[in-house]
Amino acid sequence: MQAGERDVDATTARLKPITVVPVWVASLVAAVLIGVYSPAAEYWDHVVLALGGAIVLTFVLQLATSQKDGLVSRTMLSTCGSLVILAVVTGVLALV
Repeated sequence: MQAGERDVDATTARLKPITVVPVWVASLVAAVLIGVYSPAAEYWDHVVLALGGAIVLTFVLQLATSQKDGLVSRTMLSTCGSLVILAVVTGVLALV
């Protein structure tokens, strides 16, 4: 690596957990709150709202980092992880 160059892969690898994990945690917290406080007839409406909130939070965190390298992979990881979390919760709530 020449002087002045930065290690893009190391920066992207460092940003992944910082910008991805909070979205997953927020999705999990929202899912638990939906299961506890939401009436059974409104589970699905609130799960959709939680996913929308996770997508907005994903973009806020990605834009806050000001790092364009790896943006798509970090965004996909955050969004897909939230989708999986909320899908599992939807399955659990459907059984309840």
